Amino acid sequence: MPAAELLEDAFLEFLSTEKNASPHTLNNYERSLRFFREAMGDKFTNWTDMGADHFRRYLFDLMKAETARSTIRLRFAALRSFYKYLTHRQGLPKNPLAEVQLPKAEKKLPVTLSLKQIEHLLALPLQLPVAKQAPDWLPFRDTAILELFYSTGLRLSELTSLNAEQVDSTTTTLRVMGKGSKERLVPVGSYASKAIQKYRFEAQVHEGPLFISKLRKRLSPRAIDQLLKKYLAQSEIPFAVTPHKLRHSFATHLLDSGADLRAVQSLLGHASLSTTQIYTAVTKTRLQEAYRNAHPRAK
Repeated sequence: MPAAELLEDAFLEFLSTEKNASPHTLNNYERSLRFFREAMGDKFTNWTDMGADHFRRYLFDLMKAETARSTIRLRFAALRSFYKYLTHRQGLPKNPLAEVQLPKAEKKLPVTLSLKQIEHLLALPLQLPVAKQAPDWLPFRDTAILELFYSTGLRLSELTSLNAEQVDSTTTTLRVMGKGSKERLVPVGSYASKAIQKYRFEAQVHEGPLFISKLRKRLSPRAIDQLLKKYLAQSEIPFAVTPHKLRHSFATHLLDSGADLRAVQSLLGHASLSTTQIYTAVTKTRLQEAYRNAHPRAK
């Protein structure tokens, strides 16, 4: 069996030529192999001599050093891919990593805005001066977009595809076509409904795309993302806000107020309840934080 460096070079060449791996992937994999060798020190002789216990020890050392789970999983993904190559292409009889169990990936909780931050953001379009080249109706459009995001929890693609005919002065629900061409009904709050009617009146939008650009074309997802960034720069909110964070905030605030989990699943258009359940963790975290801050015997 060739020496360690030759095996690594052959593996990286295999990834590059046969798997068409990106330079970024090749760099990550090369570094992951090097990190393992350096961690083993004198115990490392050749890749073919490493057993499951070597990798368990390496995993233990990474976890003891409080290395992020995502980093651990990335390094072991490279090692697993390498040993898969050694067994299939270099004749290694046994893959030592088959016996090593990794920690589960961390579930990152969705970032949500507080009610105070939401109210601050929603008020900004009508508080800030309008640019000279912008139409007079633009602040009303932006208010309607932000209100509708927070009122309904729509996905960005769902909001941009709306047509004026779907919303009138009596509209209390929207019929939305979501992922997988699944249709659902979404309630529209009074604030969002009034904001939409005001915008439609000011911009004279009677048919076709509901939200339009200065050139009266359908507003693109990128344009709405830029719109949010513009208001964020003028706000007191200390983190990035995306349309999806408004969707997160919609779901979390409903659950905070006692909404049924399955009802929230239906409103969001999630196919699986487990996708919605991550918001319950956010709610529990917020409750614990409120308890710690308010209860005299919590600390």
